[in-house]
Amino acid sequence: MSYKIGLVGKPSVGKSTFFNAATMNDVPEGSYPFTTIDPSIGEAYARVECAAPEFDESCTPSVGFCEEGTRYVPTKLVDVAGLIPGAHEGKGLGNQFLTDLNEADVLVHVVDFSGKTDIEGEPTEGHDPRDDIDFLENELDMWYLEILEKGIERFRSGYAGEEKHIEEDLAEQMSAFKTNKDEIKQVILSLGLDLDPETWEDEDRQELAREIRKRTKPMVIAANKMDTPAAQANYEEITSDPEYEHLTVIPASAHAEKALKNAAEQGVIDYDAGDSDFEITGDVSEEQEGGLAQIREFTNEFDGTGVQRALEAALFDELDLIAVFPGSANGSASEKGVFRDCFLLPGGSTAEDFAYHLHSDIGDGFLHGIDCRSKRQIGSSSELDHRSVVEIVSTSQ
Repeated sequence: MSYKIGLVGKPSVGKSTFFNAATMNDVPEGSYPFTTIDPSIGEAYARVECAAPEFDESCTPSVGFCEEGTRYVPTKLVDVAGLIPGAHEGKGLGNQFLTDLNEADVLVHVVDFSGKTDIEGEPTEGHDPRDDIDFLENELDMWYLEILEKGIERFRSGYAGEEKHIEEDLAEQMSAFKTNKDEIKQVILSLGLDLDPETWEDEDRQELAREIRKRTKPMVIAANKMDTPAAQANYEEITSDPEYEHLTVIPASAHAEKALKNAAEQGVIDYDAGDSDFEITGDVSEEQEGGLAQIREFTNEFDGTGVQRALEAALFDELDLIAVFPGSANGSASEKGVFRDCFLLPGGSTAEDFAYHLHSDIGDGFLHGIDCRSKRQIGSSSELDHRSVVEIVSTSQ
C-alpha cells in the first residue's frame, strides 16, 4: 500500500508552497483564501538509507530513486483545501474538506508561525499560532464527536433483548476512520469509562472523540515561515508550553525548500531534499548569492528547511512505519535488477505480514523468511526491523 499524508492548514499560510516544494508540482499559490479549491495529489518521498551498499551492490529502484546511498521512497501527499472555522458544520468547503481529509493516514498541519495571517487567513500582525493549532484540533474533534454521537444512538436503538456492545456500534459507525472494536474498547477503558454510554457525561464523550481522533488521525505541525524572527520567538514559546507537548513541531520554511530545489534543477547548486547545506556550482548574481546565504544560515541552524523532516516525522514517528527491502540471501539478482523495491510497513510487521504485503498468494504459501544479512531462517511471527532485508520462501514462488 502507499501511505497518504494529508497536508492541511488555513488559507494563506504557505500550504500550497509546502506542497509544491515537497512534490515539485505546480499548484497555484497566493496570499488569499481558497487559492486551492480541489485537493492536489502529488508524489513526495521519504528518505531511507539504502541497503544495497552493504551487499556491494548498486540498487535499481523500480519506483523512487537513490542518490549517494539514500533511497527516496515514494509516498502520496494530498493538499487538502477548505479549512476554515466551522468546517465540521459544512462551512466553506467543509464537507469536501472532511471527505478528502479522511483519505489521509496522517496529517501535516502547516501553520504560519510568523503570526501574519489571522484565523480566516487574512493578513494581520501578532496572531498567536496556538490559535490555529487549537482551531484545527477542535474542528476535527467536533467532527469525530458528531459521528461518535451517531454511534451511541445506534447502540441505543438496538433491538430489545439483544446483547449490546457499545464498542461494536461505535466501530461500525466510525469504520471510515480505520478503527475497530478492539481499539475503541481499549480507548474507552483507558479513559476510565464504563462500557455503558448511559454513564458518560458530555465531557466524557468529548474526551473519547478527541482520543479516537488522536489515534486515527495523528498529526505533525510544520511551523512554517520560520526564517523570520517573529516565527522563531513563537516557536520557542509554543514548544516550551506544556499544553502542546503532545504534538511534534518541526521548524520549516517551504519557501526556502522550493528556492533550493529550483536552483538545483537549474544547475546553480548541488542540493538534495532534506540536506542541511548545499554547494553553489553555477554562476549566480550578487543578489542570488545573498539570498542563498540567508537560506544557508537557516538550514544550518535548523538542520534543513524542515519540509522533508515534517514528512518523515509523519511517516516514521507518528505512523511508526518501517522500511523493508526484499532481498536474496545468496546474493543472486533477478533479470529485473537488484534491490528494486523498498516498502513501507507498519511497525511490528512480521515476516508473514511482509509476505502478504508482497502478494496474497505469497502469504498463503508462506514457508519461512531469510534474514539476508545473517542468512538465518526466520519464522512467520518474527518481527522485522527498520531496513530489514528479507527473502520470502513460499510455495507459490
